Amino acid sequence: MAEPTQKNPEPESKPESVQETKNSEASKPPESNGSQDLKNQIQELEIQLKEKDSKYLYLYAEFDNYKKRTIKERADLIKFGWEPLARELLQVVDNLERASSHMAPGTDKALVEGLGMVLSQLKSNLEKAGIQPVESLNRPFDPNFHEAVGQEPSEQPPGNIVREHSRGYMLHGRLLRPARVVISAGSGQQKT
Repeated sequence: MAEPTQKNPEPESKPESVQETKNSEASKPPESNGSQDLKNQIQELEIQLKEKDSKYLYLYAEFDNYKKRTIKERADLIKFGWEPLARELLQVVDNLERASSHMAPGTDKALVEGLGMVLSQLKSNLEKAGIQPVESLNRPFDPNFHEAVGQEPSEQPPGNIVREHSRGYMLHGRLLRPARVVISAGSGQQKT
């Protein structure tokens, strides 16, 4: 009786090992599906990386432009920030020039010299700060720099400036105030 009991366990053990082999084969994904999934995942990650890289480069360029723009705006603020005060000071220059040109012949010489020195010092300081006068007399009228307040016959060619009511000024190459001028209408005589 001992023999039949020994034979029974052997056949039972064989089906278990076969069953385990079948189960392990079923649980393993086929190699082609696994590698394809990995390839797809790699492609998706590469696409995401390219998108992130593109966004990063865009933001970096945008920030770089922002820095440059901010530096330029700050420089312009330093350069032109006092423009309203400069306009007010130009009115003082105009008034001092008018006072100097309208002094009576018998005016105290020291007063005339003092006024001239103050005017000269003010003009010098404005020039150091970047304010330059616009040259106008005997030049062609340019609406970018001049404001015509009248026209009169003159020996000058038509369109040339014959008189200045008030001088124009530039601040670092930017027009601060146009010159108010009278332009020539040409001579009153017709040429034949």
